[in-house]
Amino acid sequence: MKTFKKVYIEITSICNLACSFCPQTKRAKNFIDPEVFNNILDQIKPHTKHIYLHVKGEPLLHPKIDLLLDSAHEKGFKVNITTNGTLLPKTQHKLLGKPALRQMNFSLHSFDGHEGSTDREGYLGNVLSFVREAVKHNVIISFRLWNLTQDNFTNAQMNRNRETLEVLEQEFNLDFRIEEKVVPGSGVKIAQNVYLNQDHEFQWPSLDAPEDDGKGFCHALRSQAAVLVDGTVVPCCLDGEGVINLGNVHEKSFSEIVDGERANNLFYGFSKREAVEELCRKCGYRQRFGA
Repeated sequence: MKTFKKVYIEITSICNLACSFCPQTKRAKNFIDPEVFNNILDQIKPHTKHIYLHVKGEPLLHPKIDLLLDSAHEKGFKVNITTNGTLLPKTQHKLLGKPALRQMNFSLHSFDGHEGSTDREGYLGNVLSFVREAVKHNVIISFRLWNLTQDNFTNAQMNRNRETLEVLEQEFNLDFRIEEKVVPGSGVKIAQNVYLNQDHEFQWPSLDAPEDDGKGFCHALRSQAAVLVDGTVVPCCLDGEGVINLGNVHEKSFSEIVDGERANNLFYGFSKREAVEELCRKCGYRQRFGA
């Protein structure tokens, strides 16, 4: 039986922002039903202990996220949430103190990525207010600025990042500039249980993208798998449109799906350093793992 470091469960396909780096999904807009969520948890329980509540969509939009966290705790799961953080003033009471909540990842690059963003100071203030309380419950915090470019030291994005980093440096009383310590692709610890990660912006894989030679490796179906809000199982969190449809948990068990023919062809293909799926051959993120 395949086991995974994490399984992504998309609890909504809806987002409250329209960021330039994140294509809007063409799939139906939906929220997962708590009973359906419970059923998925039962199906994936033999495969993992960690769930991530996202693929596309903004998880804090889910009106019953507190119930989903309670269900995860009852069934023995630890939960990671990736969010843009804009909805925290309305939702933090549903998150704080929930024993299942292990980590919150804040996509701070969403502020500049969304054309209509205003009041950076207010936005960061709300995020930091939540963080102060969350760390009291031993929640791990990861701030993300995944918007570096190759000419980052000469473009306007660096100046905007500096504004954000300056707020963090003041909040955590840092005696260094974060840029001096952070290495793209890895994090820097800025306080107990608090990290900042900067990286280059990545492109979501698309069938419209150019195809590479298909050589290389990926952790899809090795360390992770994902379940979209409609029950479709895909091999990784970057298949935001469900292109590599391995099956649906409403029609077949998760265990059968991840050990099915299409899943195994992908898995064993990567064992031979070959991308057998078209979308994988058009995925720039895969190239990070080298040949």
